[in-house]
Amino acid sequence: MMKVLFLCTGNSCRSIMAEALFNHLAPEGWDAESAGSQPKGRIHPRALAVLSEEGVPVKGLSSKSWNLLPGPFDLVVTLCDSAAGEACPLFLSKAPRVHWGLPDPDAVRGDDRVTLEAFRQTFRILEKRIAAFLERPETKEGRLPSLPDLRAIGRLVSET
Repeated sequence: MMKVLFLCTGNSCRSIMAEALFNHLAPEGWDAESAGSQPKGRIHPRALAVLSEEGVPVKGLSSKSWNLLPGPFDLVVTLCDSAAGEACPLFLSKAPRVHWGLPDPDAVRGDDRVTLEAFRQTFRILEKRIAAFLERPETKEGRLPSLPDLRAIGRLVSET
């Protein structure tokens, strides 16, 4: 059993998508949560749309503060650069922390096709990283990969 926390400052796009994807792909009994230091209090509609079109359940997702989380966590993954630089609450300090930075898809400007594609690209990268994490031999045994291996996973990108 493993419990992972995905952090982004606003907890409305990337971390929400990572939480939903992890819970969809991970073995039964494993769990992911997402949160933010300054949550927007809403999930971006395009994040929900992409998750739904990919068949990932969205029921129960919410934008929330990291101060409301039930710990402890086995791993904390930051997804935005601002969250990576923030000091986590004390109860998160015992978990290893790794940064899997991604551009904010909500910052992309253009017509609906362009902005929706930014969310799809974020989804594909998160899917590749989470799948790579879950396929690691250590992870399959219920242990965390080494920090260098976790950082390498955070550099994986989608080819499409």
